[in-house]
Amino acid sequence: MEKKYFCHETAVIDHGCKIGQGTKIWHFCHIMEGAELGENCNLGQNVMVASGVKLGRNVKVQNNVSIYTGVICEDDVFLGPSMVFTNVINPRSGVNRRGQYSETIVKKGASIGANATIVCGHNIGEFAFIGAGAVVTKEVKPYALVVGNPARQIGWMSEFGHRLKFAADGFAYCPESGEKYQLLNESVKKVG
Repeated sequence: MEKKYFCHETAVIDHGCKIGQGTKIWHFCHIMEGAELGENCNLGQNVMVASGVKLGRNVKVQNNVSIYTGVICEDDVFLGPSMVFTNVINPRSGVNRRGQYSETIVKKGASIGANATIVCGHNIGEFAFIGAGAVVTKEVKPYALVVGNPARQIGWMSEFGHRLKFAADGFAYCPESGEKYQLLNESVKKVG
């Protein structure tokens, strides 16, 4: 049976993975047994996807990213170069905590910038935008823009990746798509 995805000859794909049609796996990647990759994903050079990880459709993983057990990325997630996930809150070399992994969910459309770190157990909301080098130590709201160490929210982003500027009436428009967003009770939603 012919593969319906592309895999570079230097990549290692363990038996028992699920890889969606149209996915591209590039140089020196390792996809471990039990990992699930959706359709049309793109994994850059030197990416490791551990057992139990689930990537939705159209997930873009840039070079040098390790996605550890406990991480779930929904559709259209972007993981920037060398960003980091953790999966144990209190790791020790001499203490085996296998099976005690914390779950981290990256919701649909979220972007995580280069060299950012996501401390395990903290979910990233839909279309959130994590700035380069940020260290996420708590939940991130949908559409939130967070930066720094520890990461703090400094604004809101549109689904097209533009900073939203809300008027006094609580509405903002994406300058690229024209989509309308509403800020109400410290939360943002798209309304048109």
